Amino acid sequence: MAAIRNPLHFEIIPGILEKESAEIEKKIEKVIQFAETIHIDLLDGKFADNTTFSDPSFFKRFTKDAKFEVHMMVENPQQYLKTWADAGFGRFIGQIEKMPNIEEFVAEGQMLGEIGLAVDIETPVEKILRYTEDLDFAFVMTVKAGFSNQSFDPRMLEKIGELRQKDELLPIEVDGGVNEEDITALKDAGATRFVSTGTIFGSENLKDEYGRLKNLLV
Repeated sequence: MAAIRNPLHFEIIPGILEKESAEIEKKIEKVIQFAETIHIDLLDGKFADNTTFSDPSFFKRFTKDAKFEVHMMVENPQQYLKTWADAGFGRFIGQIEKMPNIEEFVAEGQMLGEIGLAVDIETPVEKILRYTEDLDFAFVMTVKAGFSNQSFDPRMLEKIGELRQKDELLPIEVDGGVNEEDITALKDAGATRFVSTGTIFGSENLKDEYGRLKNLLV
């Protein structure tokens, strides 16, 4: 089923990659009052050499007050969809590299909320171009997926441009090394949503840094 396209909307999204629920809760509480959406990373140790928590039920105390998205860097992301939807998540991002059936992932995700396919830095964007009509958004890693505090890879601008050429109204989300220096180039390439982990949470004033990044999109 083809996704409905709305006018493009720019968004800064604080990203959280932590192993322990207590640390995740601390970070959520710091940004939930001003962030439109909060991005949570899920890792199973099979997609990348890193792991996070496995039970998302504790998010229920937060998901009624903000929009949450989950980035599934896991083997067979489809198996996690319903559990995270039950925890109140409404946006789902699946890395395609260990996804057995892309069509089934997209179809199930459409019934639960917004669905997006993600490509890691080594994965050609052509792998998802045939699915863009059915996606709510596309997702491009601009660093190697699985770890925070890496530097943005400028080669990924070409991938973003290919997606934008394919669909003028497709929301394109990027994740990895997003900061004040690189966000304009990402926007000019065609990105519309920007996940920022280290830049926001490494700032002394998170709300001010969020605002500075957002102002660069005007």
